[in-house]
Amino acid sequence: MTLEALEAFRKPLPRQDPEPLAYLRAKNDFTFDIRLEARLQTAKMKTSHTITRTNFQNLYWSASQQLAHHTVGGCNLQPGDLLASGTISGESEESRGCMLELTWRGANPLTLPNGETRKWLDDGDTLAISGWCEGDGYRVGFGEVSGKILPAV
Repeated sequence: MTLEALEAFRKPLPRQDPEPLAYLRAKNDFTFDIRLEARLQTAKMKTSHTITRTNFQNLYWSASQQLAHHTVGGCNLQPGDLLASGTISGESEESRGCMLELTWRGANPLTLPNGETRKWLDDGDTLAISGWCEGDGYRVGFGEVSGKILPAV
């Protein structure tokens, strides 16, 4: 995905408190309105169930700040390197970004439509994560990544 394709979804970076160190501050720093969703399908379910919806805008650090921090200590980046942001959680319970947060460290299991519950992912579960930007009558998507939890051997 090019930055040009995302330009229509650029948003100002929210105020950061505490204020970042000087090398991480930029007058016109920005983020993107990218919708994110995770769906879970257990071995007993015929279709997946959405367990969380959040947004890239919920990240505290901008992509520029993450890159600056990554490289300031001398860590080189090369074309094609992949960086991960970590968990992206929103303010509501439904927008928590991982099973640890969604189940409040396992204290509040998720109840799925078929009655099963989950504190964590189990063997046979498939998790699918997708992201997209949505405009007036159109969508720009990042595709989907999914994986199935296999038993230890």
